[in-house]
Amino acid sequence: MKKDTIILGIETSCDETAVAVVRNGREILANVVSSQIESHKRFGGVVPEIASRHHVEQITYVLEEAFNQSNTTWEKIDGIAVTEGPGLVGALLVGVNAAKALAFAKQKPLVGVHHIAGHIYANRLEKEFEFPLLALIVSGGHTELVLMQEHGEYKLIGETRDDAAGEAYDKVARMLNLPYPGGPQIDRLAELGQETITFPRAWLEQDSYDFSFSGLKSSVINTIHNAKQRGEELKKEDIAASFQASVIDVLTTKTVRAAKDFNVKQVIVAGGVAANKGLRNALETSFAELNTPLLIPPFKLCTDNAAMIAAAGTIAFEQGKRSELSLNARASLPLK
Repeated sequence: MKKDTIILGIETSCDETAVAVVRNGREILANVVSSQIESHKRFGGVVPEIASRHHVEQITYVLEEAFNQSNTTWEKIDGIAVTEGPGLVGALLVGVNAAKALAFAKQKPLVGVHHIAGHIYANRLEKEFEFPLLALIVSGGHTELVLMQEHGEYKLIGETRDDAAGEAYDKVARMLNLPYPGGPQIDRLAELGQETITFPRAWLEQDSYDFSFSGLKSSVINTIHNAKQRGEELKKEDIAASFQASVIDVLTTKTVRAAKDFNVKQVIVAGGVAANKGLRNALETSFAELNTPLLIPPFKLCTDNAAMIAAAGTIAFEQGKRSELSLNARASLPLK
């Protein structure tokens, strides 16, 4: 009988300090997250220096709570997985150095994990993967389509050429004077509004799976400015609904086309914007018509957490991948 693999995961890439304990890459024994949203809200976005300081303050408490909740001991931990990038370098360093110190002190193997790989593997905490699969990653800094033929193998087939979807959401939210984080606020308003404005869709080249949301963002901003100059008042709900309709149209259409072109057995959605109700509904409708299985993680696993890092780290660990104690934080790290 195969021995259970228990991995400790650490995630500090942005504004959540998180530690988790996961068994066999599928079962969450503990997933503790300390959010910094309230600290950054008054600035309208994440302040890197403040984020780093909060991580330093919280990492020990979160680690202790993860052990308490999982009712486990260091003797049962097989390895330590930590986000090495991409992300805010100062924030990443807190988690990386904590993981290296623990790996050295407890003589445990260390595995560096790509943050986006973590978001992808958040789905495996709910259901086993079937290959080949297509992953749509939508978060604050990433909008990508990734093809996977097997565990731990990532082929980037489409990416954003400018603003990611999450960035566009936050910038439009600021124009509408909505509180940080802006994505959930726009999603909430969009449910109350109507698509009264036809904003552009950036389809790019005919066969491209890439994305572009900078022009859409600019169009929304110009529409708001022009209305103000004319003394007109546009309903925030309608702006939100019209903006979101454009984003969802492009994301859904390109994901459906890629799924057909590569004949995948499964489509998964990952990243913070995967919590967007409008996007979830549109994707669920489209793939139900195609009869292609669609996985979207529950809301608590869409945003940054350490269970997803432990889940991705389990695959790397079982494939024999190890990181040296010279492991460093990498603000820009390609997904390979």
